[in-house]
Amino acid sequence: MKTSNIFTNMPDSLPSGKADFLLALSDAKGSSISACLDAEYLINEKLYSAEHFIQEPSPVVVTRAIHNLHPFASLEILNLGMERLPQHSTCALSVSEEMPLGCQNFNISPSEKLDARAIFTKGADAGRRYELKGNYLILAQSTNTPNTEIEAMLLALGYACNKGASKANHSNLDSLSEEMSSFEKLSLLGERTLLFYAGFILEASRRFHVVLAGGFEMAACLLVADKLREDIFMRVKSDNITLATTRWALEDKNSDIRAYLSELSYIPHAIFTDFSFKSSEITTLHQYDKGKVQESAGVGAALAYASQNQLSTQSVIEQIEYLIYTM
Repeated sequence: MKTSNIFTNMPDSLPSGKADFLLALSDAKGSSISACLDAEYLINEKLYSAEHFIQEPSPVVVTRAIHNLHPFASLEILNLGMERLPQHSTCALSVSEEMPLGCQNFNISPSEKLDARAIFTKGADAGRRYELKGNYLILAQSTNTPNTEIEAMLLALGYACNKGASKANHSNLDSLSEEMSSFEKLSLLGERTLLFYAGFILEASRRFHVVLAGGFEMAACLLVADKLREDIFMRVKSDNITLATTRWALEDKNSDIRAYLSELSYIPHAIFTDFSFKSSEITTLHQYDKGKVQESAGVGAALAYASQNQLSTQSVIEQIEYLIYTM
């Protein structure tokens, strides 16, 4: 297991010290409990809302295993629009009395029309108020957004992408005009978590180091933040921001992470961790090495955290296997 820079392939790492781990939950379609289960298992090492994960292997098991071996400073969740809420969860910010223990409600309804400026502003406010427990913060998200939706969002903002695939899947692109602001465009094509985190990192990175855990989606988050900071006349403190992903995501032919990161107005600190399950006795885990499991639940940053703290590949695999066998 080793961590390298995405652009140079030279050895690289996360900041030293302990990290806070913050997982965002969003379920715009209101039909999946995957995010709910991720939160329950991350916090409690136990599922309450179902007997099994919807899809296996579940990346959140990897993140939890690394926490067991070298604990994060904190494990917390954010509710950014869930119709079904996780049980027994903890939260970074103030707790709403109407919500289950620790589940922060930002009044972002999964069924209401998207208001990009409002969500971005709520993210910025959360980043301004977040109280760091450790040395830096890892931001992760549970559910993945289809690449075509992200491409459409970036295309609307003027970034280069797979234009044919995006236009074929999003009629909202035809509703855009040059007179529309970036916020107006994102209200048609934006994604809640990415908008919230875009605001969050612009404010939080002014005070401490923030790590975006993920591949293509988190690269898109940086691009959204870079575009919107022009609208609010704000600078990006790029030396306090890191993107952390996996080799599996970096080699995904459906999303060129390097190319997207190259469109930023600055050279980002971006790393990937090379990890293999080839020695595991559980054959389903081999799907990671084949690129068949989408990166989520902060796996990229969790593996970089393991590497930074000198955990061995075998110790991580054994802990993951133990969690699966005892589930």
